[in-house]
Amino acid sequence: MGSAADQGQAFRDNLPESLPEGLAEAIRTTAGEIAELLRAAPDTGAPVPGLTWTVGEVAAHLVQANALMADVAAGRPQVHGDGTPQGIAAANEEGLAAFGERAAEPLAALIVSHAAACLDAVAGHPADETLMTPMGPMNRVVLGSYLLTHMLGHGYDLARALKRPHMVDPARVRLALPFMIQAMPRVTDAAATAGLNARYSVRLWGGGRFGVTFTEGAAAVDHELPDRPDCTISIEPVTFLLMALGRSSPVGAMARGRVFAWGRKPWMGPRFPAYFKAP
Repeated sequence: MGSAADQGQAFRDNLPESLPEGLAEAIRTTAGEIAELLRAAPDTGAPVPGLTWTVGEVAAHLVQANALMADVAAGRPQVHGDGTPQGIAAANEEGLAAFGERAAEPLAALIVSHAAACLDAVAGHPADETLMTPMGPMNRVVLGSYLLTHMLGHGYDLARALKRPHMVDPARVRLALPFMIQAMPRVTDAAATAGLNARYSVRLWGGGRFGVTFTEGAAAVDHELPDRPDCTISIEPVTFLLMALGRSSPVGAMARGRVFAWGRKPWMGPRFPAYFKAP
């Protein structure tokens, strides 16, 4: 077996070409940075702000999620909840109860190895094949974006718990957009959007955009912007992802000048995050 540096170089040399530019490298880098956080953690039993889980439980959840996505990418469908945020949350708790590892080193190694296995599976199968995932059908490109998004969210949690810099940056947020756009209709809060008819344009600073149209409460999300939107939201990318994942409040983001809204109905801007409920 070669050194860690040799293995890392081999990983870089075999990144799948079927993914959008930068996505495979972002997955590899994010998994490695999460592993570094864990290896430096003084106590995996420490609480994680905003969650009921400890550092070790978040890491164990990442191990299980990365393994599940590697299986899905390889064409081995996995059942994990019922596709709703509540069902996925319940399945997460059941999975943690059945997996007892909480030590930093083995968890760090497994997070990295399962991310690598997912990339290997993507490289060995058609990128546009439709797969069944916990968040509904998607192809391997969107699955890679899903894997990255999930690691960024919990990597941010671990960094906060350990008082270390997080790894969420604008470039990685833009690579997370394919999954975010596809997942948003599935995580729409039906009670919050009941009867809603509205058109939103969302623009990320520095590039990246999508449109959301609500028709009688049902959300349709597209990479193209709607004609004559009721409200246009301009948002800093890291703020967008953290807000979408429930790690940041819209009120705080607006107070810090990280998000702006304008258009025919600008007052609709602050309401937008409440229309969605992340798992």
